[in-house]
Amino acid sequence: MYFQYGEKEINTLKNRDKRLAALIERIGDIKRPLTPDLFTALVKNIIEQQISVSAAETVNLRLLKLCEGIYTPERIAKLSEQEIQQCGMTMRKAGYIIGIADAVISEKLNLNKIPDMTDKEVIDTLIQLKGIGVWTAEMLLISSLNRPDILSCGDLAIQRGIMRLYRHKTLNKSRFARYRKRYSPYGSTASLYLWALSKEPE
Repeated sequence: MYFQYGEKEINTLKNRDKRLAALIERIGDIKRPLTPDLFTALVKNIIEQQISVSAAETVNLRLLKLCEGIYTPERIAKLSEQEIQQCGMTMRKAGYIIGIADAVISEKLNLNKIPDMTDKEVIDTLIQLKGIGVWTAEMLLISSLNRPDILSCGDLAIQRGIMRLYRHKTLNKSRFARYRKRYSPYGSTASLYLWALSKEPE
C-alpha cells in the first residue's frame, strides 16, 4: 500500500507553482509506503527517531522477532525495557514503546477513534504520549492515515527541499506558512516531492 494521490492533486499543485510543476514533471510518480496499523506505525516511528534508515531497519527486525513477527500492545507489554533496549535502541526509547503499549491496553489511548479525528485532534491526542511529538504525529497522518494536507514545518528535509527549490538561504515561519497555504489542500503530495528533492545530491 502506498500514499494515494492522483491527477487532481498533481494538477492543482502544478497550476499553483511553476517550480514545483517542473519538479513533479522531472521526478514523476512517487510511491511512499503506508503503514495502516497505527500501533505498528507508532513503534516504528520511535525506533526511527534520530538514527539512520539502515540502523532503524535492523532494530525493527530484531524487535519484530521478539514479537513473533507482528507488533501488538500485548506482545510489547510482555517484554522488559532491557529486552527492547538490547535490540539496539536507547533505554528511553524502550520505555516510550512500552508506555504506548500500556496506554493502548489501559484504553488511555483508543487507536480505533484516531481515523475519525481531524488532523489537529490526532496531533493533540498523540502528543500526550511520551516519545511522540508534533513531527511524529504529522508523519503518522501521512504514512498511516493518508491525510492529504500535511506539510511539516518541523521536518528538516521538507525545509531543505523548499530552500533548494526556491533558492532561499533561510526559511522563517512566515515564509514557510506561505508555501503551506499555496500547497493546501494537497500539502502531503507536495511533501513527497520536497522529500525527494532534499535527497538529491547538490
